[in-house]
Amino acid sequence: MIENLSAHTGRAYERTTINARVMSVCRFYEWALEEGLIAQLPFRRRERVVPVFKEDGGGPRLAASNTFVLSNPEKLPRPLRAAELDRLFAHLGPIPRLAAEWALTAGLRRKEICGMTLDMVPDSHQLSGEDQPLVGIPLRITKGNRPRTVYPPIRLIDRTDWYAGEDRARIIRRARARDRHFRSPTNLLLTSYGTALSGKRLTALFAKGFADAGLKGSFHWLRHTFAMVMLARLQQQARSNPDLNPLKILQVLMGHRSIATTAIYLRCVEVHDHDLSESLAWLYGELIPDAK
Repeated sequence: MIENLSAHTGRAYERTTINARVMSVCRFYEWALEEGLIAQLPFRRRERVVPVFKEDGGGPRLAASNTFVLSNPEKLPRPLRAAELDRLFAHLGPIPRLAAEWALTAGLRRKEICGMTLDMVPDSHQLSGEDQPLVGIPLRITKGNRPRTVYPPIRLIDRTDWYAGEDRARIIRRARARDRHFRSPTNLLLTSYGTALSGKRLTALFAKGFADAGLKGSFHWLRHTFAMVMLARLQQQARSNPDLNPLKILQVLMGHRSIATTAIYLRCVEVHDHDLSESLAWLYGELIPDAK
């Protein structure tokens, strides 16, 4: 399987596919050993140290594997660089662009931005940029239905209010002109036909945007970028405030059930420190050029 292409896809086998098939055979021999059908396993076990991240501290533990399992190189998400974001935003329309800003500056998932309704966005004229640079917005649709509040910058609230009063209102007027029985959905983001923007459609828009920009990535890469930039910023703040727990704060902001999921970004920040050093101000909107 390492040396030959898949007859099904015509591409090289992924290591995860090879390991899954090998482990199926290994489990058969383990069953045979338990049933007394064989005297010993035809492979040797080895122990390796793997990191374990727990909320109470924890530490590394030993995990057993066998000699046939291929090692998988560490695959870490990376942040999108400034130049890449400029190229991506240049190839996005107003609606996916706004969705991108919410993912980039508040860490929203695809289903969360598609699930936002118009009434969730406050009137920015009633907010003070000096007193409230970040605005807390409780989400109604989240992964696992866990309560979560996001904190977009007030500049993003300004842009969203503008979209609601201009682009969204124009979409609704056109839809009503086509169909006098049209009723506008409560969703914040609408398609050009006036229907609620679905997660599937958002994925397609970003697949096209990344392809047109000549970039590799997906909508979720924007959330990864938010997580790494935020963690780097929190780590900077923790140097002068020892009581600050950057990882725990990021876990809450990202809406992760397990802190082990959040802990992946510790390694990401270490690996991509150079890229992040130019990105710390982006979180508050400076990254995203004003729409022309």
